[in-house]
Amino acid sequence: MSKVAEAAAEPQAGRTTVRASWERCLAHGLTPDRLELPYTADLDLTGALARAARPLVDRLETALSGTRIHIALTDDAGVILDRRAAEPALLPALDAVGLAPGFSYHELDAGTNGMGTALAENRPVRITGREHFCDPLSHLTCVGVPVRHPVSGRVQGVLDLTSHAADAHPLMTGLVHEAALAIEQRLLDQCSDHERALLHAFLRADRRFRTPALLLDGGGGVQHVGVPAAVSGRDEALLTDAAAGLISAGRRAAIEVPMSYGRTAMLLCRPATSAYGGCGAVVEVSLPFDSGPHSIAVGAIAPQCPESPKSPEEDSAALPVGEPGVSRLALTARRRLELLCEAGALIGATPDATCTAGELAQACVPRFADEVTVHLDLDLDLDLDAHPPAVTPTDRRITVPLRARGTVLGFAVFQRGAGTVPFEDDDLVLARELAARTAVAIDNARLLTREHQLALELQHSLLPQDLPEQHAVEAAYRYLPARDAQGRVGVAGDWFDIIPLSGARVALVVGDVAGRGMHAAAAMGRLRTAVHNFSALDLPPDELLGHLDDLTDRLTGLTGATCLYAVYDPVSRLCTMARAGHSPPALVLPDGHVEFPELPAGPPLGAGGLPFESVELEIPEGSDIVLFTDGLIGGHGRDLDPETGMRLLEHVLGERPATVEQVCEAVQETLLPESAAGTARVSDDVVLLVARTRTLDSSRVASWDVPDDPAAVSDLRAAILRRLTDWGLADLAFATELIASELITNAIRHADGPVQARLLRDRALVFEVSDGSGTSPRLHRAATTDEGGRGIFLVAQLSARWGTRHTARGKVIWTEQEVLPTHRVPGGAA
Repeated sequence: MSKVAEAAAEPQAGRTTVRASWERCLAHGLTPDRLELPYTADLDLTGALARAARPLVDRLETALSGTRIHIALTDDAGVILDRRAAEPALLPALDAVGLAPGFSYHELDAGTNGMGTALAENRPVRITGREHFCDPLSHLTCVGVPVRHPVSGRVQGVLDLTSHAADAHPLMTGLVHEAALAIEQRLLDQCSDHERALLHAFLRADRRFRTPALLLDGGGGVQHVGVPAAVSGRDEALLTDAAAGLISAGRRAAIEVPMSYGRTAMLLCRPATSAYGGCGAVVEVSLPFDSGPHSIAVGAIAPQCPESPKSPEEDSAALPVGEPGVSRLALTARRRLELLCEAGALIGATPDATCTAGELAQACVPRFADEVTVHLDLDLDLDLDAHPPAVTPTDRRITVPLRARGTVLGFAVFQRGAGTVPFEDDDLVLARELAARTAVAIDNARLLTREHQLALELQHSLLPQDLPEQHAVEAAYRYLPARDAQGRVGVAGDWFDIIPLSGARVALVVGDVAGRGMHAAAAMGRLRTAVHNFSALDLPPDELLGHLDDLTDRLTGLTGATCLYAVYDPVSRLCTMARAGHSPPALVLPDGHVEFPELPAGPPLGAGGLPFESVELEIPEGSDIVLFTDGLIGGHGRDLDPETGMRLLEHVLGERPATVEQVCEAVQETLLPESAAGTARVSDDVVLLVARTRTLDSSRVASWDVPDDPAAVSDLRAAILRRLTDWGLADLAFATELIASELITNAIRHADGPVQARLLRDRALVFEVSDGSGTSPRLHRAATTDEGGRGIFLVAQLSARWGTRHTARGKVIWTEQEVLPTHRVPGGAA
């Protein structure tokens, strides 16, 4: 038997809600034998509902201790925020059907149930046993009551009590109703003083009705509704909510309200006036009884005198109640509350002071004022405490200060045009509350702007300001920070570097730290510094990324960083590279052929425990090595997808612009078209680094195999002197001879394997000695009585820089001496 047929076979009383719910579930495509609930970990546990409900749920849990009743609280989308079980043994059964925080019990996800159906019906429901649409829930009984905000009247969530059907208690309904009312009272307590003042003004106006059709008590509860006694309490609540909504809207409207026993009530709201000029709104309720429809009034208009004629728009079925002006006061107070609630959601939506001022004007015009002007950054001499704003019966203008954290940020001017109703004292209360919220939002925006500027300055200081001097590559770059919808520059963690290494080599680095703001910029700075430090050790790319990965793993809160590290040697024309989760580079050969080397991806930095692999490529002179971050090739909210971006990049690089600067310009114009403002708008930072390779030709390189004989040192000194003379560096001969003598002698005496010496004429004069030993010399201060130990100290004093780098065959000890601009560059072969 189908669910609808099953419902039709049951007695009609009490089943209308269930039948309607099942029909909705079937129309949505749910099946009774399956319960698949969406889950989200992003729960608003600090919002107004969660904070208001927490102590009530605690007390309810204590009161139900020892029973088999489960408590649940959902948000307005049916997602469970909190769950309590008075008996721990009940938890496994609840987990089995997803009655746990994060799971959605919206009716269209979980079928007919106490929480989802209460939201769908906008009223309390009790679902028992097989009334649940989904069979896995058919052993339960649940009672759900919507929790409404006392000011706006909007449903904030549902409080629910659930138990096994056999353990259900009649008092569950009354208990959950009482707890829901207490949560609504706590929501009211969380409202600002101005919101409560406006609410009580509305309630006081309603309490002045002489023969009330809709009367509220001091707490906002319904005391009496002028509907026939035959209407049940549940139907009364439905009619009251619907009528209150129509009155608050204040315009002509007609709606249908489903009621018990399959009946439908028709509500008609229309404006009405009395002979005394009173104005307001009346809601007529038509109920289908056996004797025919009856129309009664739920609402308020100004009364009429018995001898005065009735308005043509009012028929005898309407029940006029109240006294002159009361309906207008109540309606105006309600509209002020609605304006305050809607403005609270609108004002401060964007972290920008100017936009926030515009949001205040947008919220108030034309509902509260015809014109709103906001003045910011003014040094006001007015003592606003000694001269508070006030209104008179003819005022159509109020100037209200914008004050936050004891500082006056400006003021707002609310203006009404001629022929409109002047401002009242209650309008001043509303204006002050609107101004206070605006001031806090503006102050927050200024703080965010200041923090944003500091983050930008930090990021700028951590990026390279100029490219370092080196002769291995000709380089150009582009760094384009992300921009938001308003065109403001964003702060992220993309970075690049060109690092000169020993032996005329150069390191090319591009990295990306996930995230935004100060944290990402600081993390980028730490990683960039670490790369510089590790590169000073002359580590191979795979080993350097391994150390960087280990460091990242120990940096708290730093995840998702990527890096590409490449080392190019202009003597051998070899490029060794490795990457950690980063996009591979593009390689453009001199003939324009573009390829993306097969480079093992490696895990992102911080994953820990996994090795990295290097790839070594021989690159012709004049080739372009192109490194970039993923923001260049698309994704991150752009229309360009990464696959298309890679094809476009390959095409533009294949056109082979003449210079590296022109390469950057062509790539930027193709993949990041310039906006009208002259700045490429991108949703993610973009780094582009283009390095065109050079070679150190044989005329600037000299190398010698060193015999295993100390007597050979003198011959090598003579050969070095001749080469320095040919290079026009004879003035460096004395220091170079001393350095060569010390390093070669040490290698012959203490090292293993073949020994080689090499002299390079680059931006500096480089002298290297390589051997098969892995032991590095140390610089230390020799005592006056020591016979040795002063050689490395002498090398350090004669050199601008010196160090050791390890290779697969041993080590290389290198030194650098500065070459002055007056030294001529060699023009011929050695």
